[in-house]
Amino acid sequence: MLKIFTIIADIITFQWFGLEPGRHLTETVHFFVEDTTKIFFLLVTIIFLVAIVRSYFPPERTRKFLSDKKLFVAHIIAALLGVITPFCSCSACPLFIGFIEAGIPLGVTISFLISSPMVNEVALILLFGLFGWEIAAIYLGTGLIIAVVAGLIIGQLNMERFVADYVWEIRMGQTEVPVADWKERIEYGKDYVKEILSKIWLYVLGGIAAGALVHGYVPQDFLLKFAGPSNPLAVPVAVILGVPLYSNAAGVIPIVQALMNKGLPLGTTLAFMMAVTALSFPEMVILSQVLKRQLITTFAGIVSVSITIVGYVFNILI
Repeated sequence: MLKIFTIIADIITFQWFGLEPGRHLTETVHFFVEDTTKIFFLLVTIIFLVAIVRSYFPPERTRKFLSDKKLFVAHIIAALLGVITPFCSCSACPLFIGFIEAGIPLGVTISFLISSPMVNEVALILLFGLFGWEIAAIYLGTGLIIAVVAGLIIGQLNMERFVADYVWEIRMGQTEVPVADWKERIEYGKDYVKEILSKIWLYVLGGIAAGALVHGYVPQDFLLKFAGPSNPLAVPVAVILGVPLYSNAAGVIPIVQALMNKGLPLGTTLAFMMAVTALSFPEMVILSQVLKRQLITTFAGIVSVSITIVGYVFNILI
């Protein structure tokens, strides 16, 4: 279904704008159009569905479900939920807000927020088909470990005060969803979409634009030049170089395949892939509308260190 957005981007880029294939500007415009249409479609759909689900399952019921679980188990459940919801970071934000509204602990929501863009079943299938089950299992296991550990650490730091104020206001103002029939649920869903999009739409566009520029003008060989096998700092360099990029896990796999074919070690490649999907600059821009600076910095620091450790470990072992 998502191929329709590629077709739309083809029509706008090549037919309407008349741009020639293969040029940097063409690649940039095509990426921007495709991701803008796709991401806003996903945002509207996900926010609306979250609202409908909330109308049937009040936040208190969700909170009680997870509060009945031990904290460590709740983190694992949240991380696994992220695996089966293959969303990029911007479309995961509405679910993150929904978790906060439901009274789910911040650390648990962070576990979901990390695993959702970092690990998904589409990427697992592609990795399995291209590299075998061992690498697919490594990708799954390390992604879940990073999500759970980071969530546990942030949960222990008591950083709830660094979640954007409007998120708490939504939670306090809408503990129970005042709807009785399907028509009212639809109206509530529409209002919820407008409310959330009004907060984040400009930053979503900014994030996509940044990713499009990098996609169109930064060649794949750029990473090999600075993070090749001969560089002892290759892993942190790969993480840093992955930050300006923007893609979901499935979208970055062709780049991963090309890098591994050119001799980039597995650990360095894995670190780059995880940085692109869970730690990109466009993601940070979007998250700035949900999290305050102190929490974003802590989030990015913990995830960066975790990804770097994973990269070095697999470079040593494999």
